[in-house]
Amino acid sequence: MEVIISASRLAHDLTADRPPVLLDVRWQLSVPGANGATAFDGRAAYAAGHLPGAVFVDLDVELAAAPGEHGRHPLPDLAEFGAAMRRAGVSADRPVVVYDGGQGWAAARAWWLLRWTGHPDVRVLDGGLSAWEGPLSADVPEPAEGDFEPVPRPAGLLDAAGAAALARSGVLLDARAGERYRGDVEPIDRVGGHIPGAVSAPTSENVGPDGRFRPADELTARFAALGVSAATQVGVYCGSGVSAAHQALALAVAGIPAELYVGSWSEWSADPSRPVAVGPDPQ
Repeated sequence: MEVIISASRLAHDLTADRPPVLLDVRWQLSVPGANGATAFDGRAAYAAGHLPGAVFVDLDVELAAAPGEHGRHPLPDLAEFGAAMRRAGVSADRPVVVYDGGQGWAAARAWWLLRWTGHPDVRVLDGGLSAWEGPLSADVPEPAEGDFEPVPRPAGLLDAAGAAALARSGVLLDARAGERYRGDVEPIDRVGGHIPGAVSAPTSENVGPDGRFRPADELTARFAALGVSAATQVGVYCGSGVSAAHQALALAVAGIPAELYVGSWSEWSADPSRPVAVGPDPQ
């Protein structure tokens, strides 16, 4: 099953009698107090121009529950998630393509949630909106109600205990920047560092200079160097379960299934009783 789609292929598919449902999930990580900058407004970016027919999906509202003890982007209520997807026109028998501004994190979060809850055909626009060469639209579509009913798979999701155990029995990849993994800096969460046993694997290394995913063979080699193969039990986490979805997507491009710890470091580090490792080594 393909998990990413090129802009040229998407342009072709949109001319079909039954084109894919398009979801615009533009979002950026907001770091409190960073240079006095205001938070990114994905809805305003969508209103200024989006792929024709695309429906805006708010990551913070529709792809996550409110921040709390389970992290900054915990799983959404699945009934509410399903209702949001149906409003966007998502049906079980129709392909879905998700995109964001180009970083790929938010689109990957939507991809992961839809796949984990049973949608059979979801792809991410490789390179995001930045890769699109066609026209944009400011028109807000009113899609027909979809019929998608989310049914979570029994596998694919980790909690804190599961992540800790997998770090010992398999490979747990930390998708954050290296300086946060090492604990050199921590701009968001209570403390810096990583889950003991986790391996540093920044998502920035999944893509080339153009923001598109590296070829599958390059990703396979990258993950092999980190101790990962198709036979390895793999888990991924990040700060709050968003960029880790991008890591899961990169692994899927390489043909490697992975489990996602949605609570990620924001949940793990909030509990002072949980161990924290610092420095460049996993332990």
